[in-house]
Amino acid sequence: MEKSPEPRLNLRRDLGWKKKLKVIVNSMKNIVNAFVPSGKIIHLVDQKLPGLLGNFPGPFEEEMKGIAAVTEIPLGKIILFNIFYEFFTICTSIITEDKEGHLLHGRNLDFGVFLGWNINNDTWVITEELKPLTVNLDFQRNNKTLFRATTFAGYVGMLTGFKPGLFSVTLNERFSIDGGFMGVMEWILGKKDAQWVGFIIRSVLENSTSYEETKNILTKTKILAPAYFILGGNQSGEGCVITRDRKQSLDIYELDPKHGRWYVVQTNYDRWKNPFFLDDRRTPAKMCLNQTTQENISFATIYDVLSTKPILNKLTVYTVLIDVTKGQFETYLRDCPDPCIGCCYME
Repeated sequence: MEKSPEPRLNLRRDLGWKKKLKVIVNSMKNIVNAFVPSGKIIHLVDQKLPGLLGNFPGPFEEEMKGIAAVTEIPLGKIILFNIFYEFFTICTSIITEDKEGHLLHGRNLDFGVFLGWNINNDTWVITEELKPLTVNLDFQRNNKTLFRATTFAGYVGMLTGFKPGLFSVTLNERFSIDGGFMGVMEWILGKKDAQWVGFIIRSVLENSTSYEETKNILTKTKILAPAYFILGGNQSGEGCVITRDRKQSLDIYELDPKHGRWYVVQTNYDRWKNPFFLDDRRTPAKMCLNQTTQENISFATIYDVLSTKPILNKLTVYTVLIDVTKGQFETYLRDCPDPCIGCCYME
């Protein structure tokens, strides 16, 4: 039997994304050099990271090489661009179920904290440079859609996506002492028994055929960085937050509409702990959903929830809304006009 071809990614080369990718890679280089002015870190990136290729599972190695060739950006910096997402993604994800058992999945992706503040226009540098790199992708096999995703041109993993009719999945970073830096260092030093979080999301989108299969993989697979996997299905009750450390699952929090739990909300803090007081997006999200009520949940009302400050903030790159059953998928680039502070849900 002939092996099925790899999913084909159609990304037109005339969209200007190559120049935009060069801009953000240069910004990342400047940020690294600001911490280590000698330039030794970037030298190591250019000289050493390409040698790690061959340790990445396919097709990621080939894609990163192709991106480097097309953009004429050194391969080491392309690998660095892909590694950055293991550490700096701060997000809010929501799954809801209406009275008829219909599921909706929404998320804000926030990225760029600590990666440079522009005092001239009060924005995070990397956040603003990511917006023009944001793309909706249609992955195809044999000319048929396999899955759809929102990602950044040049990044070969996935953080947000869905398989029409089957399931949706988003990734939120989880802060931990035994975090992504430790996992990446172990991987570089030769311990290759764990997967990159962005790569495992892409893998399940490509290969999993059901909500339960995906849930099992995301629960049990060793990963390089602690994470929250937010997973939605196509049947009543098929929605959960999987809280992971690098080696095992710590908690699976599921929809339970029969007992009144018609939504789950995940930011970047374990649900059994209080969020950091300067970054409480969980409380306003739950308050907004409760005020909306299960009867009125829709794309429009979830968008409103995700547009409430501080759920929407200066780090927010995009908002995505997903309806797995209907195959609907909407992505919005976001801005948070000043004053982008406070909690307008309390005003």
